[in-house]
Amino acid sequence: MASILSRMVLGPAPRPAPATALLASASALVACGGGAGGAASGDGTAAPATPPAPPPPTPAPISRAQASRFLGQAAFGATDASISRVQALGYAGWLDEQMVAPRSSSQVDWMLAAGYGDVANLASFRGTDNSLWRKLIGSPDALRQRVTLALSEIFVVSMAGLPVAWRGLLAASHMDVLEANAFASYRSLLQSVTLSPAMGVYLNLRGNQKGDAASGRQPDENYAREVLQLFSIGLLVLAADGTPRSGAETYDQATITALARVFTGWEFNGYNRTEPGYVQRPLVHIASRFDTGAKAFLGTTIPAGTDGVTAMGIALDTIAAHANVGPFIGRQLIQRLVASQPSPAYVARVSAVWADNGAGQRGDLKAVLKAVLLDAEARNLPGTADVAAARQAGKLREPVQRLVQWARSFGLASPTDQWNLGNMTDPASRLGQSPLRSPSVFNFFRPGYVPPNSALGTLGITAPEFQITNESSVVGWANFMQGAVANGIGETRPDYQAELAIAADAPALVARIALLLAADGLDAGTVAAISAGVASISAASDAGKLNRVRAAIHLVLCAPDYLVQV
Repeated sequence: MASILSRMVLGPAPRPAPATALLASASALVACGGGAGGAASGDGTAAPATPPAPPPPTPAPISRAQASRFLGQAAFGATDASISRVQALGYAGWLDEQMVAPRSSSQVDWMLAAGYGDVANLASFRGTDNSLWRKLIGSPDALRQRVTLALSEIFVVSMAGLPVAWRGLLAASHMDVLEANAFASYRSLLQSVTLSPAMGVYLNLRGNQKGDAASGRQPDENYAREVLQLFSIGLLVLAADGTPRSGAETYDQATITALARVFTGWEFNGYNRTEPGYVQRPLVHIASRFDTGAKAFLGTTIPAGTDGVTAMGIALDTIAAHANVGPFIGRQLIQRLVASQPSPAYVARVSAVWADNGAGQRGDLKAVLKAVLLDAEARNLPGTADVAAARQAGKLREPVQRLVQWARSFGLASPTDQWNLGNMTDPASRLGQSPLRSPSVFNFFRPGYVPPNSALGTLGITAPEFQITNESSVVGWANFMQGAVANGIGETRPDYQAELAIAADAPALVARIALLLAADGLDAGTVAAISAGVASISAASDAGKLNRVRAAIHLVLCAPDYLVQV
């Protein structure tokens, strides 16, 4: 076990950089070209015409391994069909197609249709996990689901903090809010999150009232603090590349006090213990509970007498316009999708797109996500000579990402449409992580976490997912997935027909699985060891072939080379 953890910390040996052209190269070359036509010279004769710029080179075709690696970042994982689609459309074309794909049935709508709106579920989370897994695994808009999961780990609401009626549907509604805004503007996302009834409960915005001298009541500061610390600007003033500027703090207690007064007067819209409709309606404002005094924060002053809805709009505009938001949130999106420790230059490029999408819009999440996923550091593997870059490349795949990747790559289906995979938070017997079940508003792991007593810690490399990685969770993953690969989870079942067709050829079988799950990223020694183990299983019967498939998939899922997404 110690050797497995050691390899997970150090990561696999760096692979040679693929010979792939950046999608932006064509536009860059065109922009550098000279104009056509000649101009008069000093003696009145016509100057020689400037030769036209050569046509841009034809982009190199996307290999199956490159497509699989891209899909691991953008869509949890790859299938034969999705690999072919990326090869046909290109990276940017695939993103464009995904961003306009229709949304499948919402979390709350599915739960209500499945009967979870019955009053018997008033105080339970029955059906919530089912719906979350249904969308993450089965919804065809893979990019949106991948981004929604990422956003749920930044704009955190946890089932552990929703002690109200219809709590299961309330939790699901928060995921719907994030999904609806996954490709919107950050400003729209911020307002929708702020007025989410689930967030209202979780961070006490709902029911927050103006101060009362007689009773000593003061406005609750919980949401005011976390919207700054976690959802927008962070604690320290940042340069555009995400590095702190001289340790200066972004806000002080006076800022929190003023914002807490802004966030007064908000309440559920039509709360009812007999039916759950309120969970899908944004919070509404009650003027009598609002603090109408003047409020100053982050260089903005809201005049006395401003109504509560207008005041919140001014506050959210001010927060969204802060220079820290691009590097602070942009870096976390890179971490969730591509790399735990992106270079300052990578963060700066994403921040530039955050500041201006090319059409003057700030915080356009579509443009930002493209910048994250199409950047050279996302698309190119570091060469073997670039030791520093290789050390910082990629990220540890978080447990939910691994499970959903396996499920999507091998067609996990629910014949009853119940998706009863359940709560996965037990690290000893399951994943140690489950959607919307983080222990606190700080998520399962912190974006700045550096593993202590490790090679990564010595180098000062952030690796958030290692915060929930230990001997217990590593063994728990291996044991749980052995059963899942063999039998499915609950009533769900995987489809291994394509793998069974080549099971007699152990190297071909392992190569296929390594392509789908690891984008051909397993080193030669790992591939040889897995192939030898699979070949030792007889393929003389259908049962033997199935055992080969199960063993090959399970061994790849447990390989350190796979666990680290490069």
